[in-house]
Amino acid sequence: MSNEPNSPAASQEDEAPGTSTAPEGIVENRQELASKLVDRFALWSGVAGLIPVPVVDAATVAGLQLQMVRRVSQIYDVNFSENIGKSLIAALAGAMVPATSSLGAASLLKAVPIVGPIASGFVMPVLASGATFAIGRAFIQHFETGGTLLDFSPPDYREFLRSQKELWDIRRKRLKTPAAPNTPTAAAAPESSQPTQP
Repeated sequence: MSNEPNSPAASQEDEAPGTSTAPEGIVENRQELASKLVDRFALWSGVAGLIPVPVVDAATVAGLQLQMVRRVSQIYDVNFSENIGKSLIAALAGAMVPATSSLGAASLLKAVPIVGPIASGFVMPVLASGATFAIGRAFIQHFETGGTLLDFSPPDYREFLRSQKELWDIRRKRLKTPAAPNTPTAAAAPESSQPTQP
């Protein structure tokens, strides 16, 4: 029965390598799945930024970013090469020079006794998670347009990275702002020009 041209086994054998074998529902939800994955890796990178040993924290963040790109590549059914992935992440980090140089400085700040780890504990997680978020979103954008790792050009994504960093900053500020308890419609209500009573 499996030798029939219409059988599932025959159709899988005839498919060209690199074509998507994912169910249609997964293909339609790729961007949503990839976005959730990037959010999760951004959070993990922030936690990795809390590692108290200088340079080990930055190396851990880089490893998480590489794994994130590998997983996003799998979602989009794009062939992944670790060497190309490392090169592209390094090039993207170079495109985000202020953030990445701050990341290294925050990591090295941990070497300063007493004050260093405390200050770095506030700065490093934010920088690590923001950089990971921006890098992940850049790869999602590239894969959504049909790109691969081989035709990815980091300089083309400088503006996109800036916009994603701004988006991350807005999300982070929104999380810091506490919502009023038991007033879910308060955020949706328009601002009144009249001062409120204390």
